[in-house]
Amino acid sequence: MNATVAELNRRQCLLRAAALGSAGWLGTGLVHAGGQLEEPLADSVRSALRAAIANSSPPVPEFTDTEKRLAYLRWLGVTSERLKKRKPDFQSRIEFLQTVWYETRRAGLDTTLVLGLIQVESAFRKFAISRVGARGYMQIMPFWSRVIGDGDASKLFHMQTNIRFGCVILRHYLDRERGDTFMALGRYNGSRGRAEYPNAVYAAVKNWVHPDA
Repeated sequence: MNATVAELNRRQCLLRAAALGSAGWLGTGLVHAGGQLEEPLADSVRSALRAAIANSSPPVPEFTDTEKRLAYLRWLGVTSERLKKRKPDFQSRIEFLQTVWYETRRAGLDTTLVLGLIQVESAFRKFAISRVGARGYMQIMPFWSRVIGDGDASKLFHMQTNIRFGCVILRHYLDRERGDTFMALGRYNGSRGRAEYPNAVYAAVKNWVHPDA
């Protein structure tokens, strides 16, 4: 009865995740989902990742000229329509896509690659949780909250927090693999060197290709 608001929120998130699991979400829907492996990090790397996570800039796209803004709006319209069956609510769909657009560019990632990864990892389910405990849209392992966050793993169910963690982690793996997407995706999934997961992501990416992406 003396639980804090944060603890109540954490319990609510876990209950929602459990409900998804009881509906079959933890079954075949996550056949490709794995989990990042905790590895030693140099202090400089840990500090850089902490700084990347801590930056609280809002996910509002900014454009240097009208054509770039129009390109974004074209992408947003087409991609929103493609995502409609998976995320029927218009407002939540737009907020999700706006956040993905913002966070991928912030991390220097390909937006279509991240959309493909999210499709494979969580099928665009905000409260997805895997058998090994990975959480949210980008299936972030809870240890990352301790390693580079504030230690509150319940925040991994928050949309922007989850996508920011995922993008920063994927960028880190790409840097470790010197830009090799295949190997970086394997690290993200905890199956480095195996083809199943990268191939699943590459296949999913085809659903989100757009000339303005």
